[in-house]
Amino acid sequence: MQRLIFAFVAGGLFGAGLFVSGMTDTTKVQGWLDVFGNWDPTLAFVMGGAMIPMAIAWLLTRNRKPLVGGEFPKPSEPKIGRNLVLGSVMFGAGWGLAGLCPGPSVASLSYGGWPHWVFFVAMLAGMWAAPSVRARLDKAIPAE
Repeated sequence: MQRLIFAFVAGGLFGAGLFVSGMTDTTKVQGWLDVFGNWDPTLAFVMGGAMIPMAIAWLLTRNRKPLVGGEFPKPSEPKIGRNLVLGSVMFGAGWGLAGLCPGPSVASLSYGGWPHWVFFVAMLAGMWAAPSVRARLDKAIPAE
């Protein structure tokens, strides 16, 4: 039960932060991505405000256990390959076209109207289809 309470509070805090920072405002996000047009640099502070504390938190987790059990995940290998590049391109294209990524899309479901629900359903469909698409790609074009 304690773990569920921590998850609920953390998720609520994350969603509130996304809302307050403007990450759920699709026009603000697209303004951030429009580097050669009417660029809005304010989301750089949001990203810096997220990455700096997270880097500190990762340093503090060494040789520690989470408060609610389990283990902290081990850092992944910094390997750049086909999956990382393809996933990054697809994520970036979706983010640029829709102005949403997974976290903000969930946070905006209660007030964003039907376009946010369409994005959310399409995102779930993409997550569902990804393993079979990856298997087909791996079969058609074997990785090195």
